[in-house]
Amino acid sequence: MSRIGKLPIPIPKKVTITIEGQKVTVKGPLGELSRVLPPEIAVKEQENTIIVKPQEQSRRARQRYGLCRTLVANMVEGVSKGYEKRLVIQGVGYRAQVQGKTLVLNVGYSKPVEMPAPEGINIAVENNTNVIVNGINKELVGNTAAKIRAVRPPEVYKGKGVRYAGEVIKLKAGKSGKK
Repeated sequence: MSRIGKLPIPIPKKVTITIEGQKVTVKGPLGELSRVLPPEIAVKEQENTIIVKPQEQSRRARQRYGLCRTLVANMVEGVSKGYEKRLVIQGVGYRAQVQGKTLVLNVGYSKPVEMPAPEGINIAVENNTNVIVNGINKELVGNTAAKIRAVRPPEVYKGKGVRYAGEVIKLKAGKSGKK
């Protein structure tokens, strides 16, 4: 049995849950999310909590029900608080700007890299070097931040590139000069 899966999910005020068969819909002050769970997982709403349990004791059901509980908990937290990822751009002449719903990155390539924001994701830029990605879907926020980082990942000799805020890059020593 999953230790995470056993935990009930508390439902905050201003959040409503609708369960229709395997489809779970969560509405809150920031928006609405829905997800279809696998058929071997049962979801019930009791008082102010959500209980996720496996319907059968198969190996596949036991493997998935902790994951499904976490996915539903992330949906509840997303519609009530939202998620945010911060990225830092480091390097001489490297900068970012937002034009409408498109992020434009100047990170050392011959042309600027344009990245349109997916539906439901807001991208903001502070001081031309700090990118903030936020939204209600944790998975989509993380994927968008990862795609932005993948444009120019930090390199290990000077540390130039796009990194997550708080990410530590272990720098390598360069070549030693000929003596």
